[in-house]
Amino acid sequence: MDKPRLAWAVTGSGHYIEECLEFLMTLDSVDLYLSQAGEEVLKMYGIKLEEVRARMPVFRDKAASSPPVGRFYTGYYHSFVMAPTTSNTVAKCILGIADSLVTNLYSQAGKCRVPSIVYPCDIAPEMETTAPGGKKVMVYPRPVDLDATDKLRVFPYTQVVESVDELIEAVNRRLKSLGVA
Repeated sequence: MDKPRLAWAVTGSGHYIEECLEFLMTLDSVDLYLSQAGEEVLKMYGIKLEEVRARMPVFRDKAASSPPVGRFYTGYYHSFVMAPTTSNTVAKCILGIADSLVTNLYSQAGKCRVPSIVYPCDIAPEMETTAPGGKKVMVYPRPVDLDATDKLRVFPYTQVVESVDELIEAVNRRLKSLGVA
């Protein structure tokens, strides 16, 4: 390994997934992790996994023990990004449940004091999002989901962002602070 890399995870949220992936594809030295639902959502939004694989390594949630998470212990990753992130994944993270590839990545990043940037899909009582097919729709997150997002905001080594623009700013700021931007 020449230099530490960025680990990026996609869960089953379609909330601005096309914009998140568009930004992701501009980055160097990044590995993409997909939850099972994340892989399904990419297909629903017409994002071709082959095109992503041509640009970066892609790891899928296929093993019970999530072997790649050990890379946090070796300094292989300097940062972890979850974008977009479902309310289910956020809920598991705040409860300390690490029963999938993505929740295990978040858990191990925290244990290794590797900064995480999280873009939850539930950040406001009313939100506009893009459904598969490109139609803009309104969604109304439940109070329990908004509460979970608020709890995640106070986790050590975790920055919660509320838009794709904030996500881009946070990732670029992190990369610049490491001298890799």
